[in-house]
Amino acid sequence: MALLHILEFPDPRLRTVAKPVENVDDRVRTLIDDMLETMYEAPGIGLAATQINVHEQIIVIDTSENSDEPLVFINPKVEVLDETKFDYEEGCLSVPGFYEEVTRPQHVRVTALDRNGKTFTCEPEGLLAVCIQHEIDHLQGKLFVDYVSNIKRQRIRKKLEKQQRARA
Repeated sequence: MALLHILEFPDPRLRTVAKPVENVDDRVRTLIDDMLETMYEAPGIGLAATQINVHEQIIVIDTSENSDEPLVFINPKVEVLDETKFDYEEGCLSVPGFYEEVTRPQHVRVTALDRNGKTFTCEPEGLLAVCIQHEIDHLQGKLFVDYVSNIKRQRIRKKLEKQQRARA
């Protein structure tokens, strides 16, 4: 397994819309394993392939207490089951150190392929529902900072660009 480089906002590659995975094969499973290792090491609870500059519809998530229940969603499709929305403070491995309130539906149905290419459906609520929606946004070229005001987004952008220049 390998640790992968996570792109950081405002990298324009984060705006690339991911393409569906045509075939779940050993290459995809190796990518999933590398994504999980990268997510756990970061540490985070979700990672989309877009964040590592692979523009395929793959997300990995683990919201368990002990980080021992990895979930894989390939070509995920989400359907809102309850229009009730709630605010959740979100962070992102591609926007390190920043957290903002985002309003999302609290109950959704997700249909996807697992790491073996088998279709499954789940109906998560709460944190898992938020995390799945957050990661699916990445596959569509969207970031959680797109939900905040333009002024906040620009402030976050400037701070991250300054940090990135300091590291270079």
